[in-house]
Amino acid sequence: MDNLIDGRRIAATIHSETVARVGQLKDSGVTPGLVFIRVGEDPASRVYVGMKERKCHDLGIHSSTLVLENDTSQSHLLGVLEEYNQDPRVHGILVQAPLPRHMDETVVYATVNPSKDVDGFHPVNVGKLMLHQPGGFLPCTPAGVHELLIRTDCPLEGAEVVVLGRGNIVGKPMASMLMQKSKNANATVTLCHSRSRNIAEHCRRADVIIAALGVPEFVTEDMIKPGAVVIDVGVNRISDPGSKTGSRLVGDIDFHAVQPKAGAITPNPGGVGPMTIAMLMRNTVIAAEQQTLDITGPDA
Repeated sequence: MDNLIDGRRIAATIHSETVARVGQLKDSGVTPGLVFIRVGEDPASRVYVGMKERKCHDLGIHSSTLVLENDTSQSHLLGVLEEYNQDPRVHGILVQAPLPRHMDETVVYATVNPSKDVDGFHPVNVGKLMLHQPGGFLPCTPAGVHELLIRTDCPLEGAEVVVLGRGNIVGKPMASMLMQKSKNANATVTLCHSRSRNIAEHCRRADVIIAALGVPEFVTEDMIKPGAVVIDVGVNRISDPGSKTGSRLVGDIDFHAVQPKAGAITPNPGGVGPMTIAMLMRNTVIAAEQQTLDITGPDA
């Protein structure tokens, strides 16, 4: 079917725009720099950081990765962050989640300089998003979803949007972005979560459904109205005795059942994931521009 939203293609377009901005920075003597910090050897974290490092290399962004032992103290990590905060060669800092249980993510993310918080998790950047103030960084996954909707000409003005999931990384910022009084927003947003009643009824009236619950194939064909735009943010591993590994990855959408009914739908993989990395790269370049060229605003 031709209703697939090709996240890889759209991300490639954004990367080409980022490359041009990197070139302008380098012409002025600045190489954008991004530092990744991993604590422990979580297998998924190794994969995710590796993908981001390779994309930095492709785009001409300098990157480095610091790997700390799982038993590293929180105070040591905070000291490392303060050093990077003061390093003018480092324009972006990303602390890869999850962190060990003995660390408080809220404290860690709040220690990153807001001007280098390319993940968009610092309270200052969260506040700027909520208040629709310029100069902050948008969290990468919801920003990527927003770009998918914009670049596929999805009408958002006055649209009924249902966001499934109230997490701080996707659900809450996603709802905030779409309800803003601004271009490419002005949607009527319903945010559903684990305690919401009649979720299926909310979904059936939605023009756009964004699923970020973390529940495998939660959204079924009977939960969407014909022609709805369906965005799958979920990444879930389920048992699959027929596969080589005994498991496989699925999203929060029952893709094969929902696709024939949807007006447009993201595949999984190949939908939101590439956009998250594209937004991270763009945020890093914006950070370098703001810190070195006196350019202000996240869309400078």
